[in-house]
Amino acid sequence: MTDTTTAPYWETTALQDMTRPQWEALCDGCGRCCLHKLRDDDTEELYYTSVACRLLDVGTCQCTDYPNRLRKVQDCVTLTAEMIPQLDWLPPDCAYRRLSEGLPLPDWHPLITGTPDTVISSGASAAGRCISERRAGALEDYIVTWPGEPATAAG
Repeated sequence: MTDTTTAPYWETTALQDMTRPQWEALCDGCGRCCLHKLRDDDTEELYYTSVACRLLDVGTCQCTDYPNRLRKVQDCVTLTAEMIPQLDWLPPDCAYRRLSEGLPLPDWHPLITGTPDTVISSGASAAGRCISERRAGALEDYIVTWPGEPATAAG
């Protein structure tokens, strides 16, 4: 009898060996990495804000100009497999972070469920919980903790 079940690519392929489409598909589209963060100069403590990059559509959490984002947003980061372990600001349930740490994708991830709707229903998405930097005032006025916490069912 032939085994017709095969493990999904994210369970069999190292991050650094993934194709561009495989790598891009790991992003769940939560938008939390596109929120501004603050770091205390003295303590190095990280503070998350609910202020989104000007290119993030705050309703859908999709980048409005993904192909040109690096040209338009000076501090936009292109993730690589090598840098992920050093990025303490990635959400704890970020697929890149989890796979880098040897953990499985969260149950709500679109690659598991087949739909991006579960990102919102799980509470992982920043959609509807953030404000564009174009409308926000001082970042210090928007400090929140939820971007750095694991997703829990929205409600």
